[in-house]
Amino acid sequence: MSGTAPIHVIGGGLAGSEAAWQIAERGHAVVLHEMRPLRGTDAHQTDGLAELVCSNSFRSDDANGNAVGLLHQEMRSLGSLIMRVGDAHQVPAGGALAVDRDGFSQSVTRALEAHPNITLAREEVDGLPPAAWERVIVATGPLTSPALAAAIGELTGAESLAFFDAIAPIVHRDSIDIGKAWFQSRYDKAGPGGTGADYINCPLDREQYDAFIAALIAGEKTSFKEWEASTPYFDGCLPIEVMAERGPETLRHGPMKPVGLTNPHNPTVKACAIVQLRQDNALGTLYNMVGFQTKLRHAEQVRVFRTIPGLENAEFARLGGLHRNTYLDSPRLLDATLRLKAEPRLRFAGQITGCEGYVESAAIGLMAGRFAVAEAEGRALPPLPQTTALGALIAHITGGHIEAEDAGAPRSFQPMNVNFGLFPPLAQAPRNETGRRLRGPEKAALKKRAMTDRARADLAGWIAAPTPAPLAAE
Repeated sequence: MSGTAPIHVIGGGLAGSEAAWQIAERGHAVVLHEMRPLRGTDAHQTDGLAELVCSNSFRSDDANGNAVGLLHQEMRSLGSLIMRVGDAHQVPAGGALAVDRDGFSQSVTRALEAHPNITLAREEVDGLPPAAWERVIVATGPLTSPALAAAIGELTGAESLAFFDAIAPIVHRDSIDIGKAWFQSRYDKAGPGGTGADYINCPLDREQYDAFIAALIAGEKTSFKEWEASTPYFDGCLPIEVMAERGPETLRHGPMKPVGLTNPHNPTVKACAIVQLRQDNALGTLYNMVGFQTKLRHAEQVRVFRTIPGLENAEFARLGGLHRNTYLDSPRLLDATLRLKAEPRLRFAGQITGCEGYVESAAIGLMAGRFAVAEAEGRALPPLPQTTALGALIAHITGGHIEAEDAGAPRSFQPMNVNFGLFPPLAQAPRNETGRRLRGPEKAALKKRAMTDRARADLAGWIAAPTPAPLAAE
């Protein structure tokens, strides 16, 4: 649109590239700032936009049974550049969408360079964007330059945005065996908004505990990347296996302490140790393993953590990990349209918001671009239904997370891939054609299909809704 100030996008990764495309396709001028090759990173190898530095897979493309496959479909329906180019450069990978990394990046770069509404500025934004930039999307990812990260940290009051981020596994609530576990807060304490039964507790006897400690210590761990070697652990988030190595009794006097809890299934026997899981999202569909930050390899986590009574059939929405990361405490700092509350001209997208994964980053970039356009045109986009993959992901980032209840506790918001645990539960449990309630794999498959059908219908309604009229001037 002639006569309007350009929208600035900082960062030419997947989120920034998608945001710039969405803005430009709607007739607005965009300046896309990318610091490479002027300033490189420890992970990128080229100066191409949307470079895939870790993996060439966008993961599952199953839109009926997988949340990320549904996200693919939703992005395609909204004109995603990243998905269009990914489809064009697909390589065989079974049910996954894998792409030729070099061809993918080169095609995204060409498309953005050729767009008449996009100006590509090869320069580093080494601090807060100039005040003259009316609308800015910051999409600088987990490798945000130190100068910009420091400026954002100063603005938001965060002590640091770059640290070794040890994250704990998250379990789907409906996969936990409540016949062995139970709900109770320690000493039945009802914290803010609590009931005194806010944790799921899984008991271990002495034999189970000793075997668990041995498995933790012996389990295969991930190794640090060279560029992560000098980054400190996030305060208060030591990996559980590091604590176990300090002595076999450390965990039962730490995150696995059994005090203040009584097993209603066996009230006369005191557990040697207890694993607690805390509700992780507002819907109550996901539970975080408290204190279980880990650098065990993913397969080892599944094997070891399923030895815990009550978690034998646990399904994990996210496994633990340890990596250098740069991201905001988004539920506290961002509004529902991804704007920074402290300075609303700044909008954030991609991994810096606390989403995890290439596809999720691009999806948040897509919506950040659309939010910026609506704002520039004086409109307000209606909220995305939380029943959609896009809506569920944004809801998690901007307000669906449960904060730590203890005063002074380290922040608990952690990066998350899209998964069905972020979606509202179905109004009714799926049944077969005879009306019989289902169990096991058949139930899981029909549940996922029902959730994806609901998502498609709700997104179609959102897309078809009339374009909101410009907001009246105040």
